[in-house]
Amino acid sequence: SHRLRQRTQFDMEMMRELGFCNGIENYSRILDNRPPGARPYCLLDFFPEDFICFIDESHQTVPQIGGMFEGDRSRKQTLVDFGFRLPSALDNRPQKFDEFLEHVPQMVFVSATPGGFEHGHSTRVVEQIVRPTGIVDPEVDVRETHNQIDDLMNEIRARTESGERTLVTTLTKKMSEDLTDYLMEYGIRVRYLHSEVDTLERIQIIRQLRLGEFDVLVGVNLLREGLDLPEVSLVAILDADKEGFLRGETSLIQTIGRAARNVRGRVIMYADKESAAMRTAISETDRRREIQVAYNERNGITPATVQKGISDISDFLATESKVPRGGRRTQSRAEKGMSAEEIARTIVELEEEMLAAAEDLRFEYAAKLRDEIKTLRRELEQIGAK
Repeated sequence: SHRLRQRTQFDMEMMRELGFCNGIENYSRILDNRPPGARPYCLLDFFPEDFICFIDESHQTVPQIGGMFEGDRSRKQTLVDFGFRLPSALDNRPQKFDEFLEHVPQMVFVSATPGGFEHGHSTRVVEQIVRPTGIVDPEVDVRETHNQIDDLMNEIRARTESGERTLVTTLTKKMSEDLTDYLMEYGIRVRYLHSEVDTLERIQIIRQLRLGEFDVLVGVNLLREGLDLPEVSLVAILDADKEGFLRGETSLIQTIGRAARNVRGRVIMYADKESAAMRTAISETDRRREIQVAYNERNGITPATVQKGISDISDFLATESKVPRGGRRTQSRAEKGMSAEEIARTIVELEEEMLAAAEDLRFEYAAKLRDEIKTLRRELEQIGAK
């Protein structure tokens, strides 16, 4: 209680003197004069009564709406119980799921794989199955796991010869890394993608795949929603019969959809038995494919691969730094043709950037700059010794 009283009195003094304090949001219920447990005000309160809310990828987004409150509550409850925050901190929170529904009069759920909530609460269902490009959902081929990697390599080589790309989805990060190393040993240009790859690098990897700098991308759960790659004509799903989150009905349908941007799109599932999720996903894909093929024949439409420009978004997101992005520098500045004067000028610029980073409390970045400056100084000394 002493710690809590001391902290609260200090915060009150800061608010009186400066108008704010660190963690002022934890006093929002008191400042708003709301009763305990009342929901906080949010952006929804500023919309008109007849607004409409579109929820994209609703099978993922809807569960997160309720999850936000639960996650926030579990964290703050511990702080309150042990006297690090006043109970009012619990009322600085996201909306509960029921509160969200009360303040959203009209919702449109958008998803290729709607969940149980969407099916149970929708008054009308509209299917958008036919694509403007005429492309139909890919054929799904189920193959046994015996010699699956050899079979996969043959399929990859066939696609590579045609100038097309391949996505391979595995169950674990370790498996994706091991498979990547194995394919590299056989001369296949391949990269892997999983949750430990940061956002900027992920964007860069996907861009390089589209540009043809490598031919195969191996991943875990990041090959599902929102990955729009027209160059990809083959999606291989390893261990497709291992039922669970990554091989459930929704995940399989979303993964199959990654091959639906190319007219030669095809999906191969490697499995020893057909699971219920596989059966449902294949059945739904075949149903959609029949509708699409019938529409194309009826209207004389010839499917065409999606034409999509390759964005330079990674260039806009990357910081304009002279520090090499990789962890290891393959060439020195001198080997790249920089003169002693250019290296000296670069050192001065990096020193200024390092000091600015330190002032902004970006110490890790400043440390990287410091190490680069040390390396450049050694190179400058070597040039002088010659």
